[in-house]
Amino acid sequence: MGPAIVMPCLCALARLPSRGLLRVHFVRQVGGVPRALPVVQPVYEQTSQGRRTVASRKATARIAGGLYLAYIVLTVFANATRDRLVVPGDAAATAANVVASAPLFRLSFVSDVLAGVLFLVTAWALYVLLKPVNPDVALLFVLLNLAGVAVQCLNMLNFFAAGVILGAADSPGSIAEGGSPALAMLFLELYRNGFMIAQFFFGAWLLPLGYLVLRSGFLPRLLGVVLIVESAAWLTYALQFFLVPSASGVSYVSSVIGFIGEFSLMLWLLIMGARERAPA
Repeated sequence: MGPAIVMPCLCALARLPSRGLLRVHFVRQVGGVPRALPVVQPVYEQTSQGRRTVASRKATARIAGGLYLAYIVLTVFANATRDRLVVPGDAAATAANVVASAPLFRLSFVSDVLAGVLFLVTAWALYVLLKPVNPDVALLFVLLNLAGVAVQCLNMLNFFAAGVILGAADSPGSIAEGGSPALAMLFLELYRNGFMIAQFFFGAWLLPLGYLVLRSGFLPRLLGVVLIVESAAWLTYALQFFLVPSASGVSYVSSVIGFIGEFSLMLWLLIMGARERAPA
């Protein structure tokens, strides 16, 4: 078989599409001058890189889901213990509960602070996951989350101050000398208002988060829509608390929407992770 037949065959072979096989670098003579055929990078390298990216994205999503779950568990525990201690509008009963259950009071305080830390770390994991979609918007939701966590943690000083006044912070068993149940109740009321101030930030952070989920291509678009609706509902709840406190029905609606949004996001991240990016 002569060169006139062999070289066209080899050239045609080199131009065949690669299916995970490394291509051969052929050299041929053209007018007496050696010329090399173009070398094409093997497709399997690109496929392998894509698989690693998807696997990394899924791992990050599941880490974020696990952190979100831990945050929710701690928050539910802290709220449940606090509700056992604080009797709205009854300073004497609240003081008696706090003094009688001082360890529970301190545990509720620590759980709330740790929940704030977990929430911030969860936002960081979501930032890592969604930064490729739009880094500026991802940074925005992290900053809003950070502001909310900072307000919430500083506000915990009001809650702890009530325990200090009643003696539950360091000498449980009886109300501290000079401790006033009414003054302790004032600090608990300040805590309640500070908590609602933090909700402005926690409501606002859901808007850019929902937008990124909607645009990501690897998380359900419906989940992004739910988060955006939750953002509007939660901001409405915070506004209602300060502007129209008598319209308490808004809080129930917002809580239901918030439950659906938060749990849907957490469960999807934890169980499903992140799928391959949908084609544009």
